[in-house]
Amino acid sequence: MAFARTCSVALIGVEGVVVEVQADLEPGVAAFTLVGLPDKSLMESKDRVRAAVVNAGVQWPQKKLTVSLSPAFVPKSGSGFDLAVAVSVLGAAERIDPRSIADLVFIGELGLDGRVRPVRGVLPAVLAAAEAGYRQVVVPEQTAGEASLVPGVSVLGVRSLAQLIAVLADEPVPDEPREDPGDRPDAMLAGLVVPGAGVGTGIVPDAAGGERGPDLADVAGQTIARTALEVAAAGGHHVLLSGPPGAGKTMLAERLPGILPPLTGQESLEVTAVHSVAGILPPGEPLVRAAPYCAPHHSATMQALVGGGNGLPRPGAVSLAHRGVLFLDEAPEFAGRALDALRQPLESGHVVVARSAGVVRLPARFLMVLAANPCPCGRHGGGPGPGCECPPSAVRRYQARLSGPLLDRVDLRVGVQPVQRADLLGQGGRGENSAAVAARVLAARARAALRYEGTSWRLNSQVPGHELRTRWPVGPGALAAAERDLERGILTARGLDRVLRVAWTVADLRGRDRPEEAEVALALEMRTGIPRGAPAPAGAS
Repeated sequence: MAFARTCSVALIGVEGVVVEVQADLEPGVAAFTLVGLPDKSLMESKDRVRAAVVNAGVQWPQKKLTVSLSPAFVPKSGSGFDLAVAVSVLGAAERIDPRSIADLVFIGELGLDGRVRPVRGVLPAVLAAAEAGYRQVVVPEQTAGEASLVPGVSVLGVRSLAQLIAVLADEPVPDEPREDPGDRPDAMLAGLVVPGAGVGTGIVPDAAGGERGPDLADVAGQTIARTALEVAAAGGHHVLLSGPPGAGKTMLAERLPGILPPLTGQESLEVTAVHSVAGILPPGEPLVRAAPYCAPHHSATMQALVGGGNGLPRPGAVSLAHRGVLFLDEAPEFAGRALDALRQPLESGHVVVARSAGVVRLPARFLMVLAANPCPCGRHGGGPGPGCECPPSAVRRYQARLSGPLLDRVDLRVGVQPVQRADLLGQGGRGENSAAVAARVLAARARAALRYEGTSWRLNSQVPGHELRTRWPVGPGALAAAERDLERGILTARGLDRVLRVAWTVADLRGRDRPEEAEVALALEMRTGIPRGAPAPAGAS
């Protein structure tokens, strides 16, 4: 009996499980059996592996071959096991030393000609291998940069199975032509998305042919909406922008990632892992450093928003926007079930998707921006141009598409008015650019992090209301107006807590030690839409 074993990784959502790949050769009728709960795509690896081994110049063993994927109870899918299966078979056939592969992790798909092709999810797979104690991994050459992001792991990138055999057998390594990443079909996925979701980094070409991010200086007017974006970025508060078509709601939302702080090292790894599983990492840029921006179309299904699909669930738009911005344009046009499914990730920062194949927990801590028209025609509430012709019942039905429980989780609700001629033509002066606003946001977040040092919170939006009321009280009498709104039914108890969180963010932006009446008044105005005569944060224009 000839036996060899090596390792690969099975992905469940964005988390990996190390799988031991065992190959056993016995005398008997030539057959190839693959066991261990493989899906259809993994069962097809038998044909890919056999052809790749033969085309790599190695004779296929004419014996009874059994390959087991252990633990058997873990569902396994995809073509990323091809390389490990091939190596274990070669070890059992004694083409390579079985001892040299026992502590290695192999991840990659094999072409029929023996080339090693990239697969999705290399980063989370290598992270799982490192956590399990493995220190050497073999991956496709195109994904070696992604795998190298994991500290303490030695990465070998290979172009073909023939090269890998030569390395493991200590033989001269054949020269293989390098594949152009831009010619790969999977490279075309960069910037594209799962069905119903649009993902990007908000980078657009400038007039000189270079690249720059969308800048807040391009926004004409919209003082209160710009203030809401600054407060949202500083405290992690969700926003609803309501106004007629053409007022600039989408333009504002696209500029929100530009004022968010850069991702930390840990956050970059989290975001990169999700994008790696989704297959949308840009070629040549293995690490995502900027806050992602995801804008799904209003026809997106609930599975496209929160995650789903056949077999084990895949990341949805809420996970692709992890540590970034999720923008829902024309929010009332989304399906009600899809919108209500957002309530869990808005509160917990993750989404749990249960399917028959298993339960997956996906990260989903994002900043949500909703954009909505006041009515189906968009002209309800007055303003220049022809008036609204929608009957009152149609207006009520349209506005009711955003459920109360969902809106109660939105801290900032801001009206976006049509742009005035003086603002559009620059006669009133342009507002601040994104760099100036981002500096204030960074300083405000630093103040909040210092205040919450020693706790699990870093942003004001994360702190429970009772903690703010007891451990960090506001100024005397500052909550009087908010308490009156609570008694009148304008605010719910959750709404009062959220007003308090926003008030702390405004105080951080203004450099105050604690919120006073003016900060609470601005928070109430952006929560209820009722003017309170509160001044905007310093620098907002």
